[in-house]
Amino acid sequence: MYCSREDTVKEFQKVTSNMLKVLVPLSETQLNYRIKQRWSAGQIGEHIFKSYASVQTLNGNTKKTVRPIDQKLEPIKILFLDTSIKMDSPKAILPSEERIVKKDLIKGLEERIEQIKEVIVNSDLSVTCMDYAIPEYGEFTRFEWIWFNIYHTQRHLHQLENIIVLNNLKEMKPK
Repeated sequence: MYCSREDTVKEFQKVTSNMLKVLVPLSETQLNYRIKQRWSAGQIGEHIFKSYASVQTLNGNTKKTVRPIDQKLEPIKILFLDTSIKMDSPKAILPSEERIVKKDLIKGLEERIEQIKEVIVNSDLSVTCMDYAIPEYGEFTRFEWIWFNIYHTQRHLHQLENIIVLNNLKEMKPK
């Protein structure tokens, strides 16, 4: 599964650009529209923003990796890209129940995206990050963290696109 640094940055840029292309045109009313206790488009954006705090782990303490740097990716890819599976978010990255302010959300996402891109381009992706481990998987390499973010964003991009279609958000008049 190992991909080059160039392919990794391209894929990260592609998925984050697509996510922003979906979120940016929405009005605040559309961004905050919820139905049946499901997340709004804005809450999905905030969830992704919170998950991108993994940039702190990417820039944290590391150690030499003594296994293939992509060893944990295949089960993560399979899990995240299976949209038939309902997942529960860790509490730390649950979105707020408060109204999402569009300009703050977009600005925050853009800043975190740039921080993660900086890691992809300028850091050793083969090292293992030690500051946070996902309980089911243990410590990830920087490479695995980046691809975890890519697959996680792809999953929620699919969810965002469905929310827009199912709730007719493109047709909703801004208030």
